[in-house]
Order: sequence, then structure tokens, then C-alpha cells
Amino acid sequence: MMSDESPNGVLLVDKGEDMTSHDVVAVARRCLNTKKIGHCGTLDPMATGMLILVIGTATKIQDLLMAEDKEYVGSLKLGITTNSQDREGEVLEEKPVPAFTREEITAAFDSFRGDFYQMPPMVSAIKINGVPLYKLARKGQEVEREPRFVRVFDSEVSRVELPDVDFRVVCSKGFYVRTYAHDIGQKLGCGAHLSSLRRTRSGHFKLLPGKFVTFDDLKQGRRDVVLASMQSLYDVSKLRGA
Repeated sequence: MMSDESPNGVLLVDKGEDMTSHDVVAVARRCLNTKKIGHCGTLDPMATGMLILVIGTATKIQDLLMAEDKEYVGSLKLGITTNSQDREGEVLEEKPVPAFTREEITAAFDSFRGDFYQMPPMVSAIKINGVPLYKLARKGQEVEREPRFVRVFDSEVSRVELPDVDFRVVCSKGFYVRTYAHDIGQKLGCGAHLSSLRRTRSGHFKLLPGKFVTFDDLKQGRRDVVLASMQSLYDVSKLRGA
């Protein structure tokens, strides 16, 4: 049973736009009056959807939960390349978008299936000599990055209305969906950037009614709502079939 004084468990938050994952953690700490909170898998400020918070003793399983596959739905815009690989960056290049068929778009997505190496974007939180890449990128510095081994388990193109393409992707941890959008644009020869992104699943967790809270719930200090939505370590082990 979860004690009201020091909550322990896993909390799913449906993150809104224009806030960092760190903002969500800070507000959750205030709402629950506890310092021991971590999150599993950073979401960029423009991205929405599932952010998993581990609270109290659940911080012990943070690495375990972070290692699981994730599902996203998103949109990319063809013809415009940006320095951050998403809509919040500076435009680097604009090209006309050919009249691609749905089959041509799908073939480009299909070429990024299975195992491959992905080059992390300069605008990312990976640290080089202790300094996050995005801080170097802000100074206009480009540094050598190590490619990351990633996997795409499944993907589908759900809508094509050029220059916009909606898609769904199931991928491994450490996968950059904005780099995926950028690379698909390069494959098609006209460039692209990520225009929207929502995380819909992480491992066995989904945003089901009564099983998640919003940033507003945390900000308004709705502690009862938050505690009622939290899943105990027992619940989590059952969910994961452990």
C-alpha cells in the first residue's frame, strides 16, 4: 500500500507542448512534496504525450523502464531542412517537393526499418566532455558525434498531403524521431523536418483513462488525483509480466 507521506510508484504524465521533461519533474516534486523523482526518456519541448515518472523506490527500475521500446505518432514536412531537425530550428535549406506518390514515401520510410546507425543531431542533450551538444550548437559549433545503434520495429505512413506526411513508428530507446524525419527527407532528396510528435506508448505503458495525469493536474496540486493514478511497483511488475 502506498503511504501518503512518501509516495512510491510509477506515474504517467501526458506532457503538453512548450515544456521540458525537467519542468514536469519539478512540478511533480512540488505536488507530491518529494525529491526522489526521475523520468524515463526525455521528450523535447515541442513533443507531447507519455512521460514516465518514477517516484521513491520506483527510481530503482528507471533504467529497466527506459530500455523498453517506444511508439510515436508524428508529422514531417518535406522541402525544408532545419538545424534542429524539427520545426523549432532555423531553416538551413528549402527545396521544391516533387509530386511523390504514397508508395514512394512509404518506400523511403521502409528503408529505415530494422537495425541501423543513426547520427544524433547537434541540437540534443548528449554530452561531449560534459557539455550538452545543444549548448555547443547554440554557439554555432559543430562537433563530431558517435553514431548510435538503433532499431525500428514497425512503421507506417498514415497520411500524405504534400508537403506533410503523418506517420507512426515503434523504435528502440535512444532513437531520435527528428533525425528519422530528417534522414527520410534526405532519402527523398528534398529534405524534411519533424513538425509534430506525440509519444503514445513506452514498453507496456499506454495512456489509458484514469491511468495518467496532465501537467495541469500536477501544477494545480491535485495530489489525490495524482496518487490515484500512480501505479505501484506490484502493478508495474504485473503489467510487464514479471
